[in-house]
Amino acid sequence: MDDKLPETPAYVYDLAQVRANQAALVRALPAKSILYYSLKANPHPDLLAEIRTGGARAEVCSAGELDAALAAGWPPDEVLYTGPGKRDQDLAHAIASGIRRFSVDSVTGLDQLDRIAAIHGVEVRCLLRINDDQPSPGQGLAMTGVASQFGADTSWVLAEPEKFASRPHVTVSGLHLYMGTNLTTVDDLVAQFQRSLDTGVRLCEVLRKHGADMHMLDLGGGFGAPFARAGEAVDLTGLRDELDRMLSGHDLTIAFESGRYLAGTAGTLYTTVLDVKQSHGKRVLVLDSGINHLGGMSGLRRLPPLVPDVRSPGDDLTDAMLAGPLCTPLDLWARSAPVPDVRPGDVLAIPNVGAYGLYASLVAFLGHPLPIEVVVDGDAPPRISRLALTRNPTET
Repeated sequence: MDDKLPETPAYVYDLAQVRANQAALVRALPAKSILYYSLKANPHPDLLAEIRTGGARAEVCSAGELDAALAAGWPPDEVLYTGPGKRDQDLAHAIASGIRRFSVDSVTGLDQLDRIAAIHGVEVRCLLRINDDQPSPGQGLAMTGVASQFGADTSWVLAEPEKFASRPHVTVSGLHLYMGTNLTTVDDLVAQFQRSLDTGVRLCEVLRKHGADMHMLDLGGGFGAPFARAGEAVDLTGLRDELDRMLSGHDLTIAFESGRYLAGTAGTLYTTVLDVKQSHGKRVLVLDSGINHLGGMSGLRRLPPLVPDVRSPGDDLTDAMLAGPLCTPLDLWARSAPVPDVRPGDVLAIPNVGAYGLYASLVAFLGHPLPIEVVVDGDAPPRISRLALTRNPTET
């Protein structure tokens, strides 16, 4: 692909791979379940349109993501608006846009949503997000069982269920549980979903006694895929049988979420070697892409430290430091990564970065040009675009 690129850095997204990932995930989930795509993974318009066509709904957590989902063609009734903190103006924008289903993390969140809905003269429904009392094993990033901005603790809801009852303009209609991300085995996924189901059923029984109309459980996701490393998304063989067994006899509508599994393996970052040198006995490669384009969030512990697999000319691998072009010693992908013998001008490829790549990076830091984004789909002509960073001056 690199010989066809007009420039680097370049993110290349393969829609055929997106379709294959979505088909595999849908086959692994119960027939009547709902699948939400988490836009935070990658909100590129072409990916959104493809995933919407494949039947997934949209999970958003900002006004910008909401606008992207609506622009991609999702009707408002197929959008779930989540997030642990929501500004009044963002809720007002969502409601004015027709959104009527939200996820709420606290009593304060319920009161806020009721107040904004009342101002607009509408009634909305919400899922109460739950922070369970114990974490689930095998998770890549803890989302529950620890002190968190996400959700109301199970113990809190059980102790004061009346505080989580419906309001005049908000009907509490289900629960939202998300225990962890990037689980890499079916056994870990099953264990997570089983615990979420057990907790969800228990809380539904309690909240129904206080007038809540509990009919949906969003069990989250966590479907794993490699990041910046060679490999395939987690093999989901056997998951559907386990979920069908687990959900047998329950009359709740079940929803799942995914971003990484759908988009992760569909993206590759191409970057050009700018310099190769020796420094204190170490081979150092300086690239035209760094933490401003990939892995910047590893410093925020959102992503693990990056030691990327590199595809490039040559077969003999030796260790090298991989640095980007930023004027800071923090701009390192790896202090030691196996890399072929390359020269300035050679193009390297970092695989499996279609999720949490460009859109989870420090793109404003130091003002380097953003990568181009290239969308490919079989023999169709590639579509090339570049994300625009707009400045909004504030008058004082």
